[in-house]
Amino acid sequence: MKDNIILTGFMGTGKTSLGKLLATKLGRPFVDIDKKIESEQKLSIPKIFERYGEKHFRELERIAVKELSERRGLVIATGGGTIKDEENLRLLKDSGVMICLTTEPEEIFARTARHGERPVLDGGGNERLETIKKLLAERKQFYDRADYQVDTTNWSPIQIIDDICRYLRKFRS
Repeated sequence: MKDNIILTGFMGTGKTSLGKLLATKLGRPFVDIDKKIESEQKLSIPKIFERYGEKHFRELERIAVKELSERRGLVIATGGGTIKDEENLRLLKDSGVMICLTTEPEEIFARTARHGERPVLDGGGNERLETIKKLLAERKQFYDRADYQVDTTNWSPIQIIDDICRYLRKFRS
């Protein structure tokens, strides 16, 4: 039974903040995969990347996805690169409705401006916006496999949640 709601998309598109709002509105538990990993490892994502590398982080991510995809009734926020892994993508899609949050690259740049918190971008220096555009292009094929996409660039959180809920009502009927 597919009854989880999975929010995916690039970093800075609002997966965590909107996921919490959506879960509250629907009366469901909310799980952010990155926060789950941080809590279990007792380390921030940037520290995990720094100490153990991206490969190790992606393995922790695969374990978390497998566990969460076996549960029901959740709103799950993925990390920006979680669905680059085919098995993660398959497990998540099999467990629920996947909604991709999108945002213009310049808006992502503005929303992710604090260095030290985004390991995939933090090496980018002055080319940070170009890195965002490059990664968006690389991940587009995965994001396009979501059941529904919502552009969060110009909408308020309430408008976005209402749009997602409208889609979910249609999807379930």
